[in-house]
Amino acid sequence: MAIRKKFDDVAGKVCEAVLPIKHEYYIGKGKELAICTLSSIGLLEQISKSEIMDKVVLAGRLLSENKGIDTMIKFALGHPALERIIVCGQEVKGHKAGQALLSLYKNGIDKNGRIIGAIGPYPTLKSPLPDVEAFRKQVVIVDMMGTVDIEKIVALVA
Repeated sequence: MAIRKKFDDVAGKVCEAVLPIKHEYYIGKGKELAICTLSSIGLLEQISKSEIMDKVVLAGRLLSENKGIDTMIKFALGHPALERIIVCGQEVKGHKAGQALLSLYKNGIDKNGRIIGAIGPYPTLKSPLPDVEAFRKQVVIVDMMGTVDIEKIVALVA
């Protein structure tokens, strides 16, 4: 497992250099809502150019079941008015970041920081348990995974 993780880490760094990903997130004018488009960059770009941005604090992607979720927890705790996160778009192949986020919301983490019920290869968080529990109490995760129709998302936001 350690060799595979090292290989995956190296592969990730190569991908970042060869295929740089633009616009991981956009800041909006809202305070209580965030939108996570998982791996769907096209959906994120559509949202960034829509009226939804007046109602969301942040629209962004989630590509990993560990660092990405740790970052999401830190962001949420730094924005105490954030109450709801809509998770939409296509799931991240391999990492299952959306499934891990939903599992975190429903089940929390074990004593080793592993997300209970997550099926991705490395669903272990560095966030301390009190932060994870505060995140789970602060936000409601709205599961719209698989939805890439911006009109359905607009309707939910409205």
